[in-house]
Amino acid sequence: MTRIPTKQEILDWISAHPTLTSKRDIAKAFGIKGSDRIDLKRILKELEAEGHLEKRKRSYADPDRLPPVSVLQVKEPDENGDLFARPLEWHGEGVEPIVLVLPRASDPALGAGDRILARLTVVHEEDHNYEARLIRRIGTNPHKILGIFRKSAEGGRILPIDKAGQNEWLVAEGAVHGAKDGELVEAEQAGPKGRLGLPRARIIERLGDPSAPKAVSLIAIHQHGIPDDFPDKVIEEADSAKPQGLSGRQDLRDMALVTIDPSDARDHDDACFAHADDDPKNPGGHVIWVAIADVAAYVRAGSALDREARKRGNSTYFPDRVVPMLPDRLSGDLCSLHEGVPRACIAVRMQIDAQGNKIGHRFVRGMMRSVASLNYQEVQDAIDGSPNDKTGPLLDEVLTPLYAAYKALDAERDRRQPLDLDLPERRIVLNDKGHVESVAFRDRLDAHKLIEEFMILANVAAAETLIAKRVPLLFRVHEEPAPEKLEALRETAQASGLTLAKGQVLQTRHLNALLHQAAGTDEAELINISTLRSMAQAYYNPENFGHFGLALKNYAHFTSPIRRYSDLIVHRGLIKAHGWGDDGLTADEIEQLDRIATHISDTERRSMMAERDTTDRYLAAYLSERVGNEFSGRISGIARFGAFVKLDETGADGLVPVRSLGREFFHFDREAGTLMGSETGLLIAIGQRVTVRLAQASPVTGGLEFEMLSIEDKDMPRGGTPSKGKRVVRRKAAKAKHKTDKLKRKMEGRRK
Repeated sequence: MTRIPTKQEILDWISAHPTLTSKRDIAKAFGIKGSDRIDLKRILKELEAEGHLEKRKRSYADPDRLPPVSVLQVKEPDENGDLFARPLEWHGEGVEPIVLVLPRASDPALGAGDRILARLTVVHEEDHNYEARLIRRIGTNPHKILGIFRKSAEGGRILPIDKAGQNEWLVAEGAVHGAKDGELVEAEQAGPKGRLGLPRARIIERLGDPSAPKAVSLIAIHQHGIPDDFPDKVIEEADSAKPQGLSGRQDLRDMALVTIDPSDARDHDDACFAHADDDPKNPGGHVIWVAIADVAAYVRAGSALDREARKRGNSTYFPDRVVPMLPDRLSGDLCSLHEGVPRACIAVRMQIDAQGNKIGHRFVRGMMRSVASLNYQEVQDAIDGSPNDKTGPLLDEVLTPLYAAYKALDAERDRRQPLDLDLPERRIVLNDKGHVESVAFRDRLDAHKLIEEFMILANVAAAETLIAKRVPLLFRVHEEPAPEKLEALRETAQASGLTLAKGQVLQTRHLNALLHQAAGTDEAELINISTLRSMAQAYYNPENFGHFGLALKNYAHFTSPIRRYSDLIVHRGLIKAHGWGDDGLTADEIEQLDRIATHISDTERRSMMAERDTTDRYLAAYLSERVGNEFSGRISGIARFGAFVKLDETGADGLVPVRSLGREFFHFDREAGTLMGSETGLLIAIGQRVTVRLAQASPVTGGLEFEMLSIEDKDMPRGGTPSKGKRVVRRKAAKAKHKTDKLKRKMEGRRK
């Protein structure tokens, strides 16, 4: 009889050979044949029942794994010169994973004993399970510089593009990293700054032409003054953070919580789970759990981490990078709800009835472990009948109940009638060199809407709890449109043959009625854009003025504390309200809530502008190779100096200068939002279909200039030269206005 391996021997084999984990592979490894396979099957089932293994189709895998961002300790190089590292926070019960460090040419030299923060990739090699790329050495935080490299015989200099960066930086010949004169480079400080002479730096990345796509987001970061370099004290605090334990927390690790995010997400701050409510008083109801990373446990009020997070206000997202609110140690590791890794959280249990109305909720401070990190598309595919290896086992017990709860919430949403704009979101796809590969519009899947509705419900629950417990908070406020903007929208609707009700208190259902009238017609995009432009901008405030767009009375941001400081304030409020610890909202913070609200509303707008500028530059770079090509689009805006056109293909916006419309004079009507030719009578208005030729594309500024070829399928007329008489009339009118304005200023001066 063949000797059957022990459970530990099987676990050791699976950990060391992650690609050979089927029952057949294990049997072959231990020489198990014939009827002895029955005993092996029994042992594997016992390991599965004990939680040591999870079955995926015909293979077994250790359910505990390392997070994608981990702290490692470097070992001595082996006989081949390869550098391996030991994970310092391995939670699994099997053999510790083996990690191979893959250094880049620009990485600093690593030695045995160095602690590093690294980004991990799962691999299936014989001698290692993970491959690691260095983020930085723990305890080091070299200053970063972005600038233009100027070559010299001894190496060169870097001229920073940051206005605040007064000093040039010297680069030694051995630290040039192959950079050429005039290239944009990213560098880091090399050695301590001396009192005399210029500071020294070493180039870590060549970004090429300053106008090249890869440099675009870095330039926007510096132009808008977005902090992207963490102070040493902040990094020191983040590096010293340890994973939170179970003490004082509710154990949620057996709950099948999943994260559902974009496929390229690097951090996961929210997870969800749902099931049918077994309360007989709530027939057809559902229970929804939303668990959010417990950032407040790591970022204490008044700490260096807290001060830097408040300064940044939020994370800023670009097509090629993220400027995070918190360092990688937190945003990518300890505060990210990675699959199979125990993580501290604040969770809310919400009870809804069969019609989707929330009838109860309660918050807990817990410890969870996500059973899967999923993306929107694979979740939607699973629900639509095409599950993959990951979603298949979760379909019946996890995903289907999530969608059942979502359907109830969706019915309640239809009754509540939040603003229902149809404005597709662009997605810029970059290749490895940072060039735009394609520009597509994101699909709005039910999976997106599911997470959106769950997060909205959790945000409402947070606001209601803090209001009930009389704990101050920051509300997310969205006020109704100003009367003049609403009147402009009404006029646009009437010009399109549509109606917007007048003489009553405006509600989102009235705007939705207008949007639904326009749906499927040529005016749909015009009405959606015009409605969006009539909206006030959302902001943060300690006072509650409601959220008009969502048609909600009480609303606060709770679900994204990794990337929004407002959510961290709400988390601290919940900790204070429930008496969960000494890391709750402080008296000093309460006193400063007005100032904090104004600041983070400003940082949010700053990030939006930087993201928009970056998108414009990427699109201009993408289209610069298609100058002279014709495109279809719509008029998206009117100004005295020309018409703005949004292209159908990419959503890019560009200008048709009034000077290119012909030699006639064009009258600008600000109230109507039109340009009218003085001789041809040509009327140019928002929403019209046009064909344009791309005349100019400037990647540096992000500007696009078009030539109008046709409007509403009619070729552009040729306007004549304005007559001498008309020029005289305009000059006289301007002179009279100047005289009137001068007299008015004189009279106002006398009154004072």
